[in-house]
Amino acid sequence: MTLATTARVLEQLRHDHRSIALILVVPALLLAAVYFLFENETLPPGFPRTFDRVGLMMLAIFPFVVMFLVTSITMLRERTSGTLERLLTTPIHKADLLFGYALAFSIMAALQSLVATAVAYWIFHLDIKGSPGYVVMIAVINAVLGVALGLLCSAFARTEFQAVQFMPVVVVPQILLCGLFVARDRMNDVLDAISGVLPLTFSVDALQEVANNTEATQALWQDTSIMAGIVVGVLILASLTLRRQTS
Repeated sequence: MTLATTARVLEQLRHDHRSIALILVVPALLLAAVYFLFENETLPPGFPRTFDRVGLMMLAIFPFVVMFLVTSITMLRERTSGTLERLLTTPIHKADLLFGYALAFSIMAALQSLVATAVAYWIFHLDIKGSPGYVVMIAVINAVLGVALGLLCSAFARTEFQAVQFMPVVVVPQILLCGLFVARDRMNDVLDAISGVLPLTFSVDALQEVANNTEATQALWQDTSIMAGIVVGVLILASLTLRRQTS
């Protein structure tokens, strides 16, 4: 049942060229914009580029944001069109349905992360100590996190506009508090405590471990394990909130 749902969603996406462009092309274009923002900066010899720090973080943030939007809106369309309600009248279990959607979008998320990371390394010459493989791994997990949160939030929205309104509540605070703009040790105690439980914070911490170490560290595996656990937990919660009837 899960694989059948995955195949159906991928077949729908194959004919939706705009969604494919949003998933695969837009993160790379946004990464290019970040690169050119810092293109003319003047640095002392041997001093790391700002893009090497900010661009690395964007490899996690952009997939997270894009997959959240695409997943929440697509799932909402399935509900409002009646497709979801018809599916739930069959023997398919809600968990099979949710995990099928998650698997389909996770495949797209993996492709997205590979494209964005390739652009960062081969075109903009991202220079960090760690392996690109770890960067791709974290970017994929982060994109899947966006998928899981998108599926969960879609259960509480009745229109596409309402789905988009979840961004300031779910996505923006994580971007502001993940350590991208201000280091966590420079935040006040309240914001630091909130940051410490937000999923995006763990992905940024993991990427910093990759940037600063040539080999995988215990902190890297700990952060990625927490992120993976959050993804599974959110997907389970989303399956519990999935309604069998459309209001």
